[in-house]
Amino acid sequence: MHLDVASLLIAVTLTLLTAAATLLAVMGKVDLPARRAQTGIVLQALGWVLLMTSGLVVPGALADRVLSTLSMASIAAGLGCSAVAFDLWCGRPPAARMPALLAVVMTLGYSIGFGDYAFRVGWANGLLSVQLALVVIALCRPMPHPVGRWRWLLVTSLLVQTAVTASRGVLGAFFTELFPNFFAPHPANELFALATIVTVVMGLVGILLAHREEVARELERLAHTDGITGVLNRRAWMTHAELLAADAHRQDKPLCLLLLDLDHFKQINDTYGHETGDRALKLFADGMQAVGLEHNLVCRYGGEEFCVLKHDVGLAAMRAYDQRLRAWLAEAGPRQLGVSLGYSGGIALLLDGADTVDAMLRRADALLYSAKMLGRNRTLDEETLAVGVEIK
Repeated sequence: MHLDVASLLIAVTLTLLTAAATLLAVMGKVDLPARRAQTGIVLQALGWVLLMTSGLVVPGALADRVLSTLSMASIAAGLGCSAVAFDLWCGRPPAARMPALLAVVMTLGYSIGFGDYAFRVGWANGLLSVQLALVVIALCRPMPHPVGRWRWLLVTSLLVQTAVTASRGVLGAFFTELFPNFFAPHPANELFALATIVTVVMGLVGILLAHREEVARELERLAHTDGITGVLNRRAWMTHAELLAADAHRQDKPLCLLLLDLDHFKQINDTYGHETGDRALKLFADGMQAVGLEHNLVCRYGGEEFCVLKHDVGLAAMRAYDQRLRAWLAEAGPRQLGVSLGYSGGIALLLDGADTVDAMLRRADALLYSAKMLGRNRTLDEETLAVGVEIK
């Protein structure tokens, strides 16, 4: 069966354009990795359109050089954007420097050596193969969090694309008489076109699966965290806290709870606006985590109330935590918000026997209420009245 290379390469271009349109249409409102994936596929599709257009002008002319160089730049930049998207979906900070450097070096070398057909074909396909291989290596590295099978779908498609791209580079660089132009009817060219069509489809499926997994992970995170502060919400915190209490009872370990209420929060909202109020809540939660050292389970309990549970530590450690937090807020509030932040608190310890997290919260809430009645900006516990030093 005879395969027309020009028709196959046009099919590659149409497949990429369809994939780009599909990603833009079905993803809807997207996050950073999805935007990078969309940009990557759009740039690759643009690169192929430019490459096909270069075949319509006089070979070797200025228009051919400009269109071909721009096509290589777009394809390489598209691969770099895709690499960033894959890193983000895998839970890693994007390693964008090397893909970007390869794209720049490949484009410059291609433009400078355009007059030498063997060089430019070997150079472009060789560096594109290296770029593809680096993405494969990144996808095969251990992941910070569980990743679905889309990773191996992408690895397979990229490996195939690496192999056929490298074969074209070798053919054009060292066997130029068998591969005199981009549309040469050579089996390697036919295999390249067919493989590219298949791998584009595989890559599209892989990207959509990765995006779906990221959306599901984000929905799960939102279900467990507070949208303003980023700490656990009350429901998720209670689930974890009950497990810690059961473990503390079983192993006879201490467990300490501090319930906090931001003082004069309504006044902050009324005076400075709700945006500043939200920033105050976020700063408060940041401080709770910043001074926590370890063994902390922090949540926004409701409104301007927060709660921290410390396991494997006793009352002295919670008192020290309370003092660190007050000092942190005394410095950070005026500096970051122009508002002084203080709070009232109550500390409760897990008792022997059948004591529960709910019972600890009730005791801590009673102490917190007493702290409010005594003038606010202090923390009370079940052993002493005013543990926290009042901060004016």
